[in-house]
Amino acid sequence: MEDQNPFQDPAVTQHSSSTGYATLDLYNPFENDNRPPPPYEATAPPAPAAPAQTPPSRTTPTEPRNYGSYNNSQTAVNATTAELLRKQEELEKKAQDLERRERELQSHSLGPGASRQNNWPPLPSFCPVGPCFYQDINVEISQQFQRIVTFMYYFWMFNTGTMLLNLISSLAMFCIEPSSSGVGLGLAILWAILFTPCSFVCWYRPVYKAFRSDSSFNFFVFFFVFFAQVVTYVIMTIGIPGWGFSGWIVSLTALKANSGVGAIMMINSILFTAEAALGVILLKKVHGMYRQTDASFQKAQAEFATGVMSNQAVRQAAANAATGAATSAAKGAFTAPQ
Repeated sequence: MEDQNPFQDPAVTQHSSSTGYATLDLYNPFENDNRPPPPYEATAPPAPAAPAQTPPSRTTPTEPRNYGSYNNSQTAVNATTAELLRKQEELEKKAQDLERRERELQSHSLGPGASRQNNWPPLPSFCPVGPCFYQDINVEISQQFQRIVTFMYYFWMFNTGTMLLNLISSLAMFCIEPSSSGVGLGLAILWAILFTPCSFVCWYRPVYKAFRSDSSFNFFVFFFVFFAQVVTYVIMTIGIPGWGFSGWIVSLTALKANSGVGAIMMINSILFTAEAALGVILLKKVHGMYRQTDASFQKAQAEFATGVMSNQAVRQAAANAATGAATSAAKGAFTAPQ
């Protein structure tokens, strides 16, 4: 059996015949084919494996996890922070308002020795007459009733402005017809002087005190007086000649005499009409809120009795009357014939 050349194995020769595998590892120095050895080709070392990326360690316990892109996460965090800061600012503002209201109520309570500084009407310091009332809707009125009380205050101011305009229109009518408009001008001056303070004292202050302390008595005073005020608004809107109101009848009459004066009176008539309509709406609105409170006619009677008996002048008058009656009865008993 002939010795087989291991370098003639087909598995070796097929690699040696290929130029792609011509490396020094396949070169056989014992072959007599007089071929130069193939050039040395260094094999490229294997590429090092990329190190495994480990998630970044959280430096602080409160650091948020990066579940998405950094920009989106940062935007969401900023929006949430702004919302929390806004809510915190609102809560702090409400807390300050409540604290201020509580402090004002404590300092302006009606207990013995308590003193409160009146602030209405807001008169200048050099005025010899000081303010007559203390009024602060944001402090003394509950939040759910602040809107209606504020609207009633503005309605009183609207009523005052309308009465002043009625005085001006009556004066203008007096200038063109002095013989027939003198009484109307005098009554217009009287209504302006009378209705301005009386409307504040007789129906605005009662509704203010009613919502301030849930006073049934003040509610009934307001309903009675304000209903009479609405009836007066209707009479003002009609404009009966000689009554001092620039209503529709007087305005149409003045329009025939002088267009300028008639136009001013027509504006006054429109304002009187608006007052009558708003008066009816406000009366129903306050009555609806009155039904939501604990006020009642029995409580109004109790408050009236308590208020009358707590008045020092009333108690003194009652004591004097009782003393006088007892003295008269005693004298009558001693002087009676035996």
